[in-house]
Amino acid sequence: MDLAFTPDELKFRDEIRAWVKDALPQALADKVHKAQRLSRDDMQSWARILGKKGWLGYGWPQQFGGPGWTAVQKHLFEEELAMAGAPRIVPFGPVMVAPVIMAYGSPEQQQRFLPGIADGSVWWSQGYSEPGSGSDLASVRTKAERKGDKYIVNGQKTWTTLGQHGEWMFNLVRTSSEGKPQTGISFLLIDMKSPGVSVRPIKLLDGECEVNDVFFDNVEVPAENLIGEENKGWTYAKHLLSHERTNIADVNRAKRELERLKRIAKTEGVYDDLRFRDQIGLLEVDIVALEMLVLRVLSAEKSGKNSLDIAGLLKIKGSEIQQRYTELMMLAAGPYALPYIWDAMAAGWQGDQAAAAGLQGFPGGEVANATLAPGYFNYRKTTIYGGSNEVQRNIVAQTVLG
Repeated sequence: MDLAFTPDELKFRDEIRAWVKDALPQALADKVHKAQRLSRDDMQSWARILGKKGWLGYGWPQQFGGPGWTAVQKHLFEEELAMAGAPRIVPFGPVMVAPVIMAYGSPEQQQRFLPGIADGSVWWSQGYSEPGSGSDLASVRTKAERKGDKYIVNGQKTWTTLGQHGEWMFNLVRTSSEGKPQTGISFLLIDMKSPGVSVRPIKLLDGECEVNDVFFDNVEVPAENLIGEENKGWTYAKHLLSHERTNIADVNRAKRELERLKRIAKTEGVYDDLRFRDQIGLLEVDIVALEMLVLRVLSAEKSGKNSLDIAGLLKIKGSEIQQRYTELMMLAAGPYALPYIWDAMAAGWQGDQAAAAGLQGFPGGEVANATLAPGYFNYRKTTIYGGSNEVQRNIVAQTVLG
């Protein structure tokens, strides 16, 4: 197993780095590095920049308009974007539903939906979780009843990330109650502008409405929006979840946030505390280990070997790392991590005004502390969404350990 990058791969990384430096708006990168709120326009503008270059679908094969990169090239692309401060690509369209449409959709569906995903013009949402159906997706109850050339959909989805921006949603719906629960699920694409679709934002601990309830009241969906075969949606859902759980691990963002943690610790005067630096060191070791695990998978793919199905393992470790670095940032900043008044932050308050005023014990200036508390609260979710870590450990035990 060779974990070193080849000269061609290093050249590719340099080319990506140069392009991102020119293409990424500095104001947008500054927002990301300070963990400030990103608007829909912020995220969509970056998606369109990538789409124009043909790189929003960076993981797509050439036959569907993608660059056809290797797994290593995709990893290097993700790393350069993260370290430069690019907004994270909203995954629901290009990373999650697009591979399902490519693998199981009809040619007509591929021609209809993939271009809008590739150029960043259409915002997709995910309709999986329901009240009482989160990690146990086989128990979904949102019903789709076939009537002629359309389905009538009734039910509710919840925890729909950024659903308030959604234009289309891919959904797991129940089309049969016979047999095992998994055998009665179908995969349906729903236009969120359809009559009977309503979205209700859910305010979280961090003060943000990142997730939503979505209700379906006799929503008419053309039968042509069914992906693959009726009652085969569970198969398609598993295909998608492997992409989601690998995406959640996001080792490249962890590397960027590790550097931010070090900056905060140094600015706040706790980096020289050996016990605190030990915690940073332990986190860094785990991030390196996660990266090595990712590179092992990539190395196996390069050599044509089948790597172990470790999407769940990547999700477990990656999500726990995300929680740890947000907690350490809070500990480093102490009481100055507490303020998170969104109106003040939107107006540009990041703690530097307090430093300019000479408040005792507030270094401020270079590092923004006002976003640390909402980040900490928000990341409590990571070990739950995408399949809770407890469930993922059971899956790993069955599929990897035997």
